[in-house]
Amino acid sequence: MGERVRITDVSPRDGLQNEPGVIPTVDKVRLIELLSAVGFDELEITSFVSPKWVPQLADAGEVVGAIADFAEGVRSVTSVIPRPETRDQAGGLPMYSALVPNEKGFERALEAHENGFPLKVALFTAASETFSTKNTNASIEHSIARFAPIVPRALDAEMPIRAYISCAIACPFEGAIDPGAVRAVADRLLELAPAGARQSIDIDLGDTIGVAHPDDVAALLARFEDLLPQLTLHLHDTHGRAPACVKTALAMGVRSFDGSAAGLGGCPFASTPDRRAPGNIATETLVRTIHDAGFTTGADLEILAEGASFAREIVERARAEAETESRAGEDDER
Repeated sequence: MGERVRITDVSPRDGLQNEPGVIPTVDKVRLIELLSAVGFDELEITSFVSPKWVPQLADAGEVVGAIADFAEGVRSVTSVIPRPETRDQAGGLPMYSALVPNEKGFERALEAHENGFPLKVALFTAASETFSTKNTNASIEHSIARFAPIVPRALDAEMPIRAYISCAIACPFEGAIDPGAVRAVADRLLELAPAGARQSIDIDLGDTIGVAHPDDVAALLARFEDLLPQLTLHLHDTHGRAPACVKTALAMGVRSFDGSAAGLGGCPFASTPDRRAPGNIATETLVRTIHDAGFTTGADLEILAEGASFAREIVERARAEAETESRAGEDDER
């Protein structure tokens, strides 16, 4: 049996947040239930962001509450879900995580955590000043400063932490990003924790617009050799090169990757008026690539196929409804 690779599926959050339509809460919960049975190590289920900025995730509290009930039910019975050592031994469930853009969002995540639903918090910055400003209305330094009060509180509450760095390969506005600049941002994030706790922060490097070649990934990872145990690679498949990049990362020692069921998601800044940019690497493709390279994941591809099919179904339905509403609005204006 090959060495095990950790998988996080981000479709319930990253996959849905930029959709033109709003997915009903019940459908989000069903998607999370299906993906919870796959055998992933982690699921990113929502974001505690202002509904004003991301209306698609305005129901974060309702989603977490529903999943908490589901998780409790699974834990109360003997589960047939695989139980790798890195996953929840009480019921074979993945770790659940939620993005928190600021301290206000963290308060909501902490409340859920303290009410008995263990949560991992995900923080978000970028290696590009322009992207950071356009995406979060804050400079890189300002975005990191927002997290300064969050990190120690999360550590005190025994909440795991993930820190995303977008544009780790290139930026849609600035072009190629120096790997040294990416490492500098990672070091600033790690410095938010006490020296003895910095290994508790996962660093997640994102090829946000999906332009990476394997050589780009190799150059980036060469700056992170000392952080491989806490490193995750988040690839987008805009040009179909993500599987090759996965193979390069595996060869260099990366053992943690993000994927999105059915390839949902994608950076809105990578799209054009005529073409929606492809999203994250499909988790189905990611898992197969890892297995073909001789590693294991614990993921059940049949259950994943069911989850991916449902993900496509709810997104296509929401897009159709949004298109219908848009046309109706145009007719009203005439």
